[in-house]
Amino acid sequence: MDVKGQVALITGGASGLGAGAARVLTKAGARCALLDRNLALAEELASELGGMAIECNVVDGEAVEAAVDKVVATLGAPRILLNAAGIDVAIRTANDKAPHPLAEFERVIAVNLTGTFNVARIVAHRLTSAEPLNDDGERGVIINIASVVAQDGPIGQAAYAASKAGVQGLALPMARDLAPYGIRVVTIAPGMFETPLASGIPQDWIDKIIPTVPFPKRWGNPLEFGALVQQIAENTMLNGEMIRIDGAVRLGN
Repeated sequence: MDVKGQVALITGGASGLGAGAARVLTKAGARCALLDRNLALAEELASELGGMAIECNVVDGEAVEAAVDKVVATLGAPRILLNAAGIDVAIRTANDKAPHPLAEFERVIAVNLTGTFNVARIVAHRLTSAEPLNDDGERGVIINIASVVAQDGPIGQAAYAASKAGVQGLALPMARDLAPYGIRVVTIAPGMFETPLASGIPQDWIDKIIPTVPFPKRWGNPLEFGALVQQIAENTMLNGEMIRIDGAVRLGN
C-alpha cells in the first residue's frame, strides 16, 4: 500500500505514539483522523497536520460507529487503522493490606483490549466493501499496539501485561478472519518510549531499565515508532505478526 493519499484513523492520536505516527504518516502524504478522549489536544495536533479530530471513547461501540461514519464522510474510508489508545496502572496482585482493586484491572482490560478490538471490528467491517487498492486485492491494514510488557511482565504490571498479551493474541486470528477481504492485521510491541503514558513509571525503575537497553541506550522516540507504522502499511507481506521495537531490551522484575 502506498500511504500517500490514504486515510489513517488513529485512536489515542493526540499524543505519544499515536501522535508520532500521525506526524510520520502525514509527512508521507496520508490524511489523519485523530480519535482521543482529549479533544482539545487532538484538535491542536489535527490543525497542525491538516487532519481532523474527534472526541471518542474506544470502549463505546456506538460512539466509535459514529466517529468512523464522520471520518468516512469527511475524509473517506480509513485504509490504515492504528489502535494507539491505552492506559496503565502499576499495582501488585496483592500485598498484606489489600488485593489488587478489581475495578482497576477491569478498566485497563476494557480500554487496552476491548477498546482495541471494538475499533478494529468496526473499521474492518467498513473495509470489507471498499475497493481494493492494488493487484493483491489489499483493502487496508489494522495495526494494534501491544507492549514488551506482554512478554516480559515486570512487577506491578499484571493488568497491563494481561491486556497487552490479549492484543498480541488478536493478531493471527484477526488476520485469518480478514484475509478473504484483503485486510491485514499487525501488532507492534514497543519498549521504552518517551510518551505521556510512560511519565507514570516510577523514576527509580526507569533509572534501572534504560541502562539495560543494549542499543541504543535511551528512550525511544515516537517518530521512530511512526516510521515502523509506515513501513507496516507499505509492506503487504507483513501480516498476522507481532513486531517488537525495543532496542533489544528484555525487562526484568
